[in-house]
Amino acid sequence: MNIAGQEISSKYPPFIIAEASANHLGNLEKAFKLIIAAKWAGASAIKFQAYETDTITIDHDGPGFVLEDGPWKGKKLYDLYREAQTPFAWFPKLFEQAEKAGITAFASVFDKSSVDLLEGLECPAYKIASFEITDLPLIEYAAKTGKPLIISTGMASNEEIEDAYETGRNPVLLHCISGYPALPEETNLENLVWLRDRYGPIVGLSDHTLGIEIPIAATALGACIIEKHLTLARSDDGPDANFSLEPNEFKAMVEATRMVWAALQPSNAPSENPQRQARRSLYVVQDIKTGEVLTSENVRSIRPAYGLPPKMLPEVLGKKAKIDLSRGTPLSIEIVE
Repeated sequence: MNIAGQEISSKYPPFIIAEASANHLGNLEKAFKLIIAAKWAGASAIKFQAYETDTITIDHDGPGFVLEDGPWKGKKLYDLYREAQTPFAWFPKLFEQAEKAGITAFASVFDKSSVDLLEGLECPAYKIASFEITDLPLIEYAAKTGKPLIISTGMASNEEIEDAYETGRNPVLLHCISGYPALPEETNLENLVWLRDRYGPIVGLSDHTLGIEIPIAATALGACIIEKHLTLARSDDGPDANFSLEPNEFKAMVEATRMVWAALQPSNAPSENPQRQARRSLYVVQDIKTGEVLTSENVRSIRPAYGLPPKMLPEVLGKKAKIDLSRGTPLSIEIVE
C-alpha cells in the first residue's frame, strides 16, 4: 500500500496516523494546531472524520438514540455527533494547512457524501471506522475510488471482517478494540497476528488504550500502521480527550515504535566489531621450549581472540611445540607438531 508517496509495509517503519477526531473542539484554529502538532510529533499522517451530524444520525431521543453506557452515557447521539463533527466546509482548509505543514491528511468516511467531498479534494486514502464495518454499500463506494482503503475491525465478527475485506477489495485491516478507553487486558493483540496470517502481512492497530505500550507491542508483532488519537491537551476535555495522547506523548510513541521496528530488521551488528577482539582463543600461558609438549598448564583458552578457536584445545593438547613459544603467544596450527 502506498499513501501519498509513503510506502506501507514491513520493510518500512510503521505508518503512524494521528487521529484528530473531535479534539479540535469545533474550532478551526485548534484543528490547524493539531496538524502542526502531528507533524512535530513525527506522525506520518493526520486523519479527520468526515461527517456532519445529519449525515450520521437524526435528531431523536427515542429508544436507541440516547447512549446508555460508556464515556458519553446519557447523551443523545445527535448531540454527541454535533459536538464532535468536523464541518465539511473545513476540509479544503484542513488539507491546505496540512500541505503547508508537510504532512499527509486524509479522513474517515461515513456515507457517500463524505466520499464525494473528499474525492473533490484528491484525498489520498480513506478510512472506514469500526462502527461502519457492516456498512458494505459504503465500503464498496469508497473502494470504487481506487484509493487505498483502511478498515478498523472493532466489535466485528470474523464473518463481518471477511465481508468487509472482500467488499473493500483487499483493504488494510486494523485490529481495534472499540472501548473508550480500551483496557490493555482486553486488547487481544493475538488477533493482530491472526489478521496478518489470514489477510496478508500489511495489518495494523487502531488503539484506544491510555498509554503508548500497546502500539509498541503491536509493532513487535508486525503492525505496519498505528492509529492513535492526538489532542493538544487532555485538559481541553473534549469528547475524545481522555483517551488521546498529548503531543509529547505521541512523539514518544512514534520514536518507540520506530525503534522497535528497527530492532526487528536483519543486521550484521557492526557495533559488535570492536568487541570481537575480546573473544576467547588459545594462547600460550607459560614459556614452552621447542619439542616440549602442550598441556593444560601451558596452553589455555583466554581473551583476546587471535589464537586458535577454543574448540581445538583437545586437538592440540599432547602435541609438541615446533619452536620456542613465549608466554602470551597466540597459538596457531603452524607452530605445533
